[in-house]
Amino acid sequence: MTNTDTVDAIGTAIQVKELAVAGSEMVRITVNTPEAAEAVPYVREQLDRMGIDVPLIGDFHYNGHRLLTDYPACAEALSKYRINPGNVGKGNKHDRQFGQMIDVAMRWNKPVRIGVNWGSLDQELLASLMDDNSKRATPWDAKQVMYEALITSAIDSAQRAEEMGMQRNQIILSCKVSGVQDLLSVYRELAKRSDYALHLGLTEAGMGTKGTVASATALSILLQEGIGDTIRVSLTPQPGEARTQEVVVASEILQALGLRNFVPSVTACPGCGRTTSTTFQELAKQIDDFLRAQMPVWREQYPGVEGLKVAVMGCIVNGPGESKHADIGISLPGSGEAPVAPVFIDGEKRLTLRGENIAQEFQVIVENYIEKRFGTQTAAEVA
Repeated sequence: MTNTDTVDAIGTAIQVKELAVAGSEMVRITVNTPEAAEAVPYVREQLDRMGIDVPLIGDFHYNGHRLLTDYPACAEALSKYRINPGNVGKGNKHDRQFGQMIDVAMRWNKPVRIGVNWGSLDQELLASLMDDNSKRATPWDAKQVMYEALITSAIDSAQRAEEMGMQRNQIILSCKVSGVQDLLSVYRELAKRSDYALHLGLTEAGMGTKGTVASATALSILLQEGIGDTIRVSLTPQPGEARTQEVVVASEILQALGLRNFVPSVTACPGCGRTTSTTFQELAKQIDDFLRAQMPVWREQYPGVEGLKVAVMGCIVNGPGESKHADIGISLPGSGEAPVAPVFIDGEKRLTLRGENIAQEFQVIVENYIEKRFGTQTAAEVA
């Protein structure tokens, strides 16, 4: 999701492009004011001019019914609407305003994500469930009631949308919380009680290592259990950190689980007393940065390159073995070892590098390997 002011159509389009280039397959933008709604078509126009066809999702709260109704160009330009049932109005306004958003979605043939969040839960529904719970012979604890409120809000809203005529395959549900165990409990139950597509995300996960680890833990468990159709990692950016870090973490989660490939993987050893040189660390980072930087071009030029496996190892203990398992790998010399670096290609030792330019020479070897293997494959497919 972007963190720009959507009214700044140029700035928003630039960040959307950055996220798309980093690998995001859909991008959500805030639509919270008439000015933001007016800007959405211009954001789409700028992206189209840049050749960025990533779908835009509109994030609506409180006044989404008015914005989607009053600004049809906005409703048309977006590819999906996010609706928060806890923020569509209270009392008798709730159903009417929710219904207006669903009407617009059906008019423009747009899917919706009904996104419940425990920070903005429907308080009337929660109060009703708390009253019901107090009458139980053995009342649930408060957390169980909260879980039930999240799930009920999502499923009831989805069923309401279907009753209005929306197709089931155009409805996505999410029930976001900020605790790992809470997320697991809610989504397991949600998956049992519905067959709607599910969007996963640990909301307000936090900053840096904390947010990354918590998101990876929660999402990986659910994905491994077969729960989840789309994911989003929500990180508080560290000072100076690019918004694209969310996309990097999300793609790494899917790639680590073997569900998707986004960029070639680089295997590198952690280092130990046998690897006092920092050469393998520097080379591993250099190769990883190089591969990521090239992917926007290589996705089109070299189909399949995202599945490439590269190994950059630091000593003789595991270096040759790991290098053989990779498509292309190098075993750099550790402490006390001969200053030579064997290079393995497709499981076989092909050459040995020596001297001060090992890093540069290996990068050229990787580039040549990619061009030969994946460029030839592309040419054969075209022929």
